[in-house]
Amino acid sequence: MNVLVVGRGGREHSIVKKLSESVKVDELFVAPGNAGMESHATCVPIEETERTKLIDFAKNNQVSLTIIGPENPLLDGLADAFQAEGLRVFAPRREAALIEGSKSFAKELMMKYQIPTASYETFTDPIAAKQYVNEIGAPIVIKADGLAAGKGVIVAETKEIAFQAIDDMLVSKTFSDAGAKVVVEEFLVGSEFSLMAFVNGDNVYPMIPARDHKRAFDNDEGPNTGGMGAYAPVADITEDVIVYATKEILQKAASGMVMEDRSFTGILYAGLIMTDNGPKVIEFNARFGDPETQVVLPLMKNDLLQVLLDVLHGKDPQLEWEEETCLGVVLASFGYPDAYRKGVVLPDIDGDSFIVYAGVEESDNRFVSTGGRVLLVGAKGKTLGAASRLVYECIPSNEELDGFFYRTDIGKIEEGAPG
Repeated sequence: MNVLVVGRGGREHSIVKKLSESVKVDELFVAPGNAGMESHATCVPIEETERTKLIDFAKNNQVSLTIIGPENPLLDGLADAFQAEGLRVFAPRREAALIEGSKSFAKELMMKYQIPTASYETFTDPIAAKQYVNEIGAPIVIKADGLAAGKGVIVAETKEIAFQAIDDMLVSKTFSDAGAKVVVEEFLVGSEFSLMAFVNGDNVYPMIPARDHKRAFDNDEGPNTGGMGAYAPVADITEDVIVYATKEILQKAASGMVMEDRSFTGILYAGLIMTDNGPKVIEFNARFGDPETQVVLPLMKNDLLQVLLDVLHGKDPQLEWEEETCLGVVLASFGYPDAYRKGVVLPDIDGDSFIVYAGVEESDNRFVSTGGRVLLVGAKGKTLGAASRLVYECIPSNEELDGFFYRTDIGKIEEGAPG
């Protein structure tokens, strides 16, 4: 089969790497991809937003299956456009992708179908939003309703920070239309984890849990980012918790979407927090998580293409996982998630690790940076500590890096845990 992956980041590189192992794949394309993917797939110079060109390419190159990686094309209806042309696609339609595209829609869905989540209210009026904050108190969470590249969530330790976040979103329009409506929700206490599943209608097939690190700096300090590292599985999340979360969260969400005539096909991602009252939803995404995908897919024994085909055909893919831990650390451009330099030559990274490229291009036979999150260095080990050591042994120290930085504590807080 000829397969097309749409996207250019680390998530898409990880998908491409896994698909390249499949004996069922004949030609593997990625649009637009990046220079780091060229050893695994043919990069096609078509932007994720150029739907007509993407459809024409798929037709002209006998593409049997297209996988859409990033969220923006999903909300723009790319899957709908492919299906309208009779092309097979593994991704949710626009109406189903709204579970990520609108936090207020997702919260309403959770309330209606009794999916455990934080209490909340939605506002378009900054004065009313601030009154609610005054009533509830801090800490409290302020979220831009729409897509904000992973940066539209403010965990406000004080009322003043919450008021500023509300003004930034509703008055200053920091996130443009994404912040035209805000969700103000209860601050939940507990350990966070991500649970992704292959979904087709009412059929839900969960993967192993992963833990993402969102804050820019060590000890979970600094601004929220798109993710500075991750590991999988998560030793403190038991099988009983996964069974509960699958039944009470992922399954209820998938079945609820069917009931709402928004049947979901693709990857349903649940960002969860383990509270004293069990797991609760922080957010839903309509696609593979980034950087969780980079540490989950390397542990999957199955042929990814066969899994996708099975799910599309309503068949249980019988997922199997390696009994190891995978950990990945993101190398980011200095200044990220705010302004940062581009065109910086990447450092040499050697050792027993793998690299997943995100924001890179080739210049004078060297890779240079083009984005905030540049690459992920990952490794597998028998324990979390073993995987962590393999990764960090491969990366120059922060002091030795010019133009880049990374967190030195990914997974280390839990290093003493079994697994």
